[in-house]
This record gives sequence, C-alpha cells and structure tokens, in this order.
Amino acid sequence: MTTPMAERDARPNMDRDVVQGFGDEWSRFDQSALTGDEYAEVFDDYFHIFPWESLSPEAEGFDLGCGSGRWARNVAPRVGRLHCVDASADALHVAERNLSGCVNVQFHCASVDRLPFPDASMDFGYCLGVLHHIPDTEGGLQRATAKLKRGSPFLLYIYYAMDNKPAWYRGVWKASEMVRHVVSRSPLRLRYILSQLLAIVVYLPLARLAKLGDRLGMDVRSFPLAVYRNRSFYVMRTDALDRFGTRLEQRFSRAQIGAMMTRAGLADIRFSERAPFWCAMGRKV
Repeated sequence: MTTPMAERDARPNMDRDVVQGFGDEWSRFDQSALTGDEYAEVFDDYFHIFPWESLSPEAEGFDLGCGSGRWARNVAPRVGRLHCVDASADALHVAERNLSGCVNVQFHCASVDRLPFPDASMDFGYCLGVLHHIPDTEGGLQRATAKLKRGSPFLLYIYYAMDNKPAWYRGVWKASEMVRHVVSRSPLRLRYILSQLLAIVVYLPLARLAKLGDRLGMDVRSFPLAVYRNRSFYVMRTDALDRFGTRLEQRFSRAQIGAMMTRAGLADIRFSERAPFWCAMGRKV
C-alpha cells in the first residue's frame, strides 16, 4: 500500500535514535580539546574547496547539523550571520556553549525538513557528515539547497562507498559493518564503552602503524585508518563513537553524490581529491 504524499511529508526526515546518539556524542566530546594546528588541519580538510573569496563580509548562511559547533567556530568570524541548526537539543546546548563568544550566530533546534528560514534566502550553506545519517539523504539535500539564493555555494560531505579503494579494503569495511551493527544497537553507555575499546585496540595501533609506514616512505593511502596517522587520540576516540555508535549510516559513490547534487539544483560541482571522501562543493542554479 502506497503511503499518501501528505503523510510522508508530515514525517520528520530523521532517526530519533541517531539524534539521541549524537546528542550523547557531542556531550562527551565537545571538541574543546581539538585546537591549534590540528583543528586548522581538520578544518582545511573539509573547507579547502570552499570559495571564501566569493562571500561578502555580510553573507548569511547555515551550518546544517552543527553538532558541537566545531566548524562554526571558524566560519562565524568570516561571515555576517551564521545559523547553526541541529535536530538534537543536547548537541545544540554544546554548540551554544562553545560559540558563546560569537555574537553573529543564531541557534535552531530543527530537522532538515523543518529548516526555520525562507527558501532562496541564504548566501551559503554547508552540511558535513550529516545527511548520510537520515532516512532520505537526497530529500534532505533538496530541502537544504532550497534555502540558497541563486549562485550561492554549498559544501557537502557524505560518507563514501569505498569506490576509490581496492576490493580487499572494501572487504575489511564490510567486516567492520557487522561490528557497527552490534555496537550501534547497544544502550548509549555501552556504545560509548565499546567504541572507546575500538579506539584503543583498532584505531590507535593501525593509525600509528600507518604513520610509521609513511615515515619509511611507503604509500599508505590504502592502509586502513591511515587518515588518522597524524591525528590525536582524541580525534580517534570521537570518530570511533561516531562510526560505530550510529545506527543509521548510508554510503554513496562519487557518481551518486554528484547526481544527487545536480538533481538538488547545484551546478559547477567540484569534488575534493583528498580525504575525507567525498567532500564536494556546488552552486545553486
């Protein structure tokens, strides 16, 4: 039986367990320990393709799924007004605390299908690591881009389908999915404990082994968790909870993401050629 369109539209495009989980995650890891050069490097990993030069100092935009506000703290000083949106009230409280010194930031507790500003009203937007955690990723993207003015840039990060990795790597990932299935369905406290054990016995050893290989001149780009070789244990702990503690996770190939962005009314799409994959930028048509 087909669900009527009006009824589908009335349902929030979010998973309540995922929202609760991220509220717990950002309360435990408020990113206050992510500072200095490491913060600058992580920020640049995502934003190096963003066209800052095209924004005016008065630009108004939004951070969709702001979490702890870790990206907003470096975006807010560059723009006129920034709207931080998150479906988790707990996460938003963390962001409000972290961004208390930013007078140009406004906070909204809302899901992607309830964005509290008019269509075609924003000069820019970004959504990093969020839309793959909702039931309808493409629908969420379309709701977000509807808020942009014509020509406005939008930065997007969606988990990749390992489409640029060898078959053996994808096999390792599929094995890890079985672990995530168990961990992510555990009670919140147990999720946290198990994720931290994974950070200790999996993330840290593999990341440091990749770092050693890198120093020896080896090509470690396809080495599992090599992306963390120069990252602190704090980042690994955060991401272990993020990766294994989240029940709903969808992954897309570069081609699929590009097609979704095009259907969402974005053009001049540009993909980052470095980790994290896939990070992409487009402009509203």
